[in-house]
Amino acid sequence: MKVMFSAGEASGDTHAASVAKALKSIYPDVTMFGMGGSRMAEAGVQIVYDIKQLGYIGIVEVIKHLPSFFKLRTFLKETMVRERPDVLVCVDYPGFNMKLAKVAHDLGIPVIYYIAPTIWAWHRSRGKDIAKTVTKVASIFPFEAEAYRQFGVEVEFVGHPLLDIVKPAMSYEEGLAYFHMEPNTKRVLLMPGSRKQEVLSLLDRMLAGAEIVMAKHPNLAFYLPRAHTIDKTELESITKKYKVPVTITEDQTYDLMQCCDVCLAASGTATLETALMELPTILLYRLSPITYALGKVLVNLTHVGLPNIVAGREVIPELLQGAVTPANIAKELNSLLEDTKRRHTMITDLRSVRDALGGTGAVVRVAKLIATVAQANRGAEEMNGKL
Repeated sequence: MKVMFSAGEASGDTHAASVAKALKSIYPDVTMFGMGGSRMAEAGVQIVYDIKQLGYIGIVEVIKHLPSFFKLRTFLKETMVRERPDVLVCVDYPGFNMKLAKVAHDLGIPVIYYIAPTIWAWHRSRGKDIAKTVTKVASIFPFEAEAYRQFGVEVEFVGHPLLDIVKPAMSYEEGLAYFHMEPNTKRVLLMPGSRKQEVLSLLDRMLAGAEIVMAKHPNLAFYLPRAHTIDKTELESITKKYKVPVTITEDQTYDLMQCCDVCLAASGTATLETALMELPTILLYRLSPITYALGKVLVNLTHVGLPNIVAGREVIPELLQGAVTPANIAKELNSLLEDTKRRHTMITDLRSVRDALGGTGAVVRVAKLIATVAQANRGAEEMNGKL
């Protein structure tokens, strides 16, 4: 069985790696290759294109780099023609993967889409395109699965993979010792994103807000887990500009979350991870003005953060666009450090978000779904004499 993956950013690399590990465990003879990052490589996927070379967010930013995306799509098409995988697994990254799915479909290669485009939020027209080009959607939200069924898409609700992944490996006390944390400090987690553009947009503001808070809470300690797509030197060049004690960490992020009191996080998967760890979080979201204006027209959502979307109401505060200022960050941070009742209410609400996502086992279900589709395709091609 030969499986090709396509993941375009750090979170997709993480999700694809988990599936690859499950595939290798259940089907030891599987061959895996594709576009991804270091975590997929560690899971046994041969990386034919490293996603460190990607990192654009927003409509305007992507348009500027369209020629490089066209070249990449051509390269991956050539890889598919040469290697002839039994299935292509697209993981998130919809702007690119939607096009790649069509390429695979036209080549007669079945496609599974995992972490599929959010047609329930925007681009509902993609539902029709996916029905034409994708063999099966592995859906991570029950309401998402229903939205896809309305377009006649073959979809299976597999549950959310983070329920399998997000858990500490250490006790709270072991975590304190591992990160050399002082017991009498308040600890703030900084998660400015996994793409360089996000980090440049948010980290300065986070740290400027932290400086304001430290005037009132001098015993604060800040921790910044480095996304594997960002070089440590890039983070250090920003943190050294501020009088804020920041420790850049490299691993054990869920143990780190367990030991922190509050988090400042870029909108995205990180906010769902902190929700599952019951860590009070402040969401920050900034795009270029043009991209944000277009998004407001196209997106059919009342909330940005995944915990809030799952809950159907505001569970964690959202600072959006122009509201992402050091003063506003400091105000929210002070509130969550000082208001015990608000913290407890938020933790209870985050627990309800976890309950709404169902049970564990998503990664194994995705792996088995991939194998079913791949084996059916291989059997059909053998019957037709193509293999």
